[in-house]
Amino acid sequence: MHSLFGTFALTALPAEAAAFRRQVKDLLREHLPALPPDVRARSWMGFDASFSQALARRGWVGITLPAQYGGAGLDAFSRFVLVEELLACGAPVSAHWIADRQSGPLILRYGSDAQRAFYLPRICRGEAFFCIGMSEPNSGSDLASVATRAVPRPGGGWRLNGRKIWTTNADRCHFMLALVRTSGEAGDRQKGLSQVIVDLSLPGVTVRPIRDLAGDAHFSEVSFDDVDLPADALVGQEGAGWEQVNAELAFERSGPERLYSSVVLLDAWLAALRRLPAGQRDPVTIGRIMGRLATLRAMSLAVTGRVAAGESPLVEAAVVKDLGTELEQSIGALAEAALGDDPALAADADLYRTAAYVSQISPTYSLRGGTREILRGMIARGLGLR
Repeated sequence: MHSLFGTFALTALPAEAAAFRRQVKDLLREHLPALPPDVRARSWMGFDASFSQALARRGWVGITLPAQYGGAGLDAFSRFVLVEELLACGAPVSAHWIADRQSGPLILRYGSDAQRAFYLPRICRGEAFFCIGMSEPNSGSDLASVATRAVPRPGGGWRLNGRKIWTTNADRCHFMLALVRTSGEAGDRQKGLSQVIVDLSLPGVTVRPIRDLAGDAHFSEVSFDDVDLPADALVGQEGAGWEQVNAELAFERSGPERLYSSVVLLDAWLAALRRLPAGQRDPVTIGRIMGRLATLRAMSLAVTGRVAAGESPLVEAAVVKDLGTELEQSIGALAEAALGDDPALAADADLYRTAAYVSQISPTYSLRGGTREILRGMIARGLGLR
């Protein structure tokens, strides 16, 4: 049996990253729109291309990508600081989020020279927004049961047919990085899977937004009906899609994103508590939240340190993601309970609306980026328990 003991070594931010934080705060003061907390709580879903392009002008979209492509060429610690500051204030990051976090790094790692030269500068300029084509209807969390198929066309290229679902911002993005089957059948599981880049403006692509419980429509179902893709739509090696998509998910799970989805609500709650008499502030509940948050932040920094060292700590990232989303969900539940117990808190309209939104959306926290059950299976395998 393996152990995770010692893999979360206490890690401090380098001095350069601490200095970078001041630059990020300065930009946010200049460019972040003044929004109420219930809007800022939608940070992951907040789509503002002009804000993303303001970041891009500083090289902070594609922050870890090389300068030759327009990126900042900074390390994982700088990205940690940038993400932490953006989410802490509820910045609208949704437009560039996927391209910066995973599509760009994946193209850098597996793409051809031509793909890097075409896509990466556009990502870094905030001109190419990506969505992820992984989940499919009737597949649940079983990512390997891919039925969407790309077959070779006579004369070159691919013909794509199938559907993807729960695709964030597909109606606003330029491209999808999709996991598709290029050989075999759905029962072949991981074999025969490949990744392709789909231009979402192509004939045969249909995007149908899906409205969620909170009234937002950031999810979509995307259908492909005889969509003709060029030969260079294939990323990496044909049939290597499973390995590549796991690398992409590692990019998605290794940052601090899984700690701060409810932080705007937490700030609004703290602000409301400060306006109450000292005896009504419930320091025990808040102290427990802050203790868990500090511990998970330290664990996330430890994962970042290993990424900065060139490692791929998949199991450790899964642990932080699982525990982090549990904390994010508990903040919403605890705030909702506090509002029910104290009419003075419930009278704070901003806090009430923010808590209502987080209560509605928080079930998704443990779905996106891998469900809790999938992650725990990964952790068990990593520990030699299955």
